[in-house]
Amino acid sequence: MNEKLIMLGLYVLVLFVIGFVASRRIHSIDDYYVGGHKLGYWVAAFSARATGESAWLLLGLTGLGAAVGLSAFWVVLGEIIGVGTAWFLMARPFHRKARAAKAITVPDYLVARFTDRSPAGLAMARNLRFLAAGCLALFVTIYVSAQIDATGKAFESFMGWNYYVGIAIGFGIVMLYTVFGGFLAVAWSDLLQGSLMLFGLVALPVAALMAIPAPGELMQSLAALDPGLVDIWGSGGFNTHNLLIVISYVAIGLGFMGSPQIFVRFIAIRDECEIKNGRWVAIAFTLITDSAAVLIGMIGHSILVTSGSGVEQVLGVGGEQVLPLLAEWTFPALIVGVYTAVVLSAIMSTVDSLLVVASSAVGRDLYQQHFHPEASNEEMTGLSRKLTLAMAMFALVIALIVAAVSPDRTIFWFVIFGWSGIAATFCPAIILSLVWPAFNGHGAIAAMISGFLMVPVAKFLLPMLPVVGQAFSILGELLPAFLVAVLAGVLVSGWTSRGLETSNSVN
Repeated sequence: MNEKLIMLGLYVLVLFVIGFVASRRIHSIDDYYVGGHKLGYWVAAFSARATGESAWLLLGLTGLGAAVGLSAFWVVLGEIIGVGTAWFLMARPFHRKARAAKAITVPDYLVARFTDRSPAGLAMARNLRFLAAGCLALFVTIYVSAQIDATGKAFESFMGWNYYVGIAIGFGIVMLYTVFGGFLAVAWSDLLQGSLMLFGLVALPVAALMAIPAPGELMQSLAALDPGLVDIWGSGGFNTHNLLIVISYVAIGLGFMGSPQIFVRFIAIRDECEIKNGRWVAIAFTLITDSAAVLIGMIGHSILVTSGSGVEQVLGVGGEQVLPLLAEWTFPALIVGVYTAVVLSAIMSTVDSLLVVASSAVGRDLYQQHFHPEASNEEMTGLSRKLTLAMAMFALVIALIVAAVSPDRTIFWFVIFGWSGIAATFCPAIILSLVWPAFNGHGAIAAMISGFLMVPVAKFLLPMLPVVGQAFSILGELLPAFLVAVLAGVLVSGWTSRGLETSNSVN
């Protein structure tokens, strides 16, 4: 225990130093929210990937690998497709247009893309900004609450502390360096945290395989426990049920194609050359860390689960204790302390980024841009810190409520709900804004509203339908909500464009 505390203390000390140094460089709201548009590609790539992964990677995806085995690699494929599309196809045009609009936030970009100075255009800007900021604040808060929940589970698993004590300590740590250091502290700490994640995820499966007598027989031992663990289609092989599961896994990658907490890095990055270099870093990081996470789950299942014992009996709900248990089995206490820091890195790298994004939605997009455009830099910087703290407290309350009412929740699907809400609301609108010149503000509003509403509908109502309900339950909420949002955006843009053309021709 002492060794774990020493490593955890060193990690926290480094974070506090980062937050202090970053706070000395914040002189404006531009500095607080996008680091003065000066990020290099290493920081931007690691920050975007660390933010996009979170506890979902360290605890959720490793747990999925333990629970389902080889078929979890479909998630890896989906993430590579999503990250590759974002960095190779979307980042440069988005960066170019956001810079031209002098955007600090993603709602800034959307407003500039779809409005003009006419009375109707200004009304459109107001509605679009309110919608974007409101949706972002809501789903980001849910997403943050999932990470706070994961903090409590991480301390409980690694340190043996009470769940609620773990939440309080982890919450306090991330608040101190995020509130004072803003985006710079977030980005710099993400570089550190992403490096720790990369090291930890690669080292654990290598060391565990070296520690077992016959590492080459891993697949055979898994097949002996459950043949479905070594089938890429899952238990039972290729069938309709498993195909739907695979589609849901791959669809997770859609969330990388426009989510504000990721795309704000493309606003903050120094120039397009940095994007060109950073995309290879992002792809490599995704491939290595995601594959290693699945392997950790599979190796942990093989080593820790015996014939006749259930996965959840040994590895916890959803297999999400596999990483801490395998680390304990493989390494001495001092190294296990490093893994405590690794898991907290995954959590904090997402919490800090999301809180800054949510704060920007309320502070920049609502308070300053709509209600108080005369607000000074000093006033906005102070308000931004207060908003970051307030929204974090609200997320903490949600996490505690969910913990009380849903003891059988898994980090994987808790995170996915918040992730899906952000993705379905913003990604279709961002994608269409970049690839379709005819996409207009009416279509953007329709896409965002339909995507926002379809997430809870697809999560809670569609699975209750007769005949097809089971299929929707398996598919999850992201893909149906994403498709409905794209369809709404296209149809409403086409319809309103024809209406405007008809009106102009009459006049």
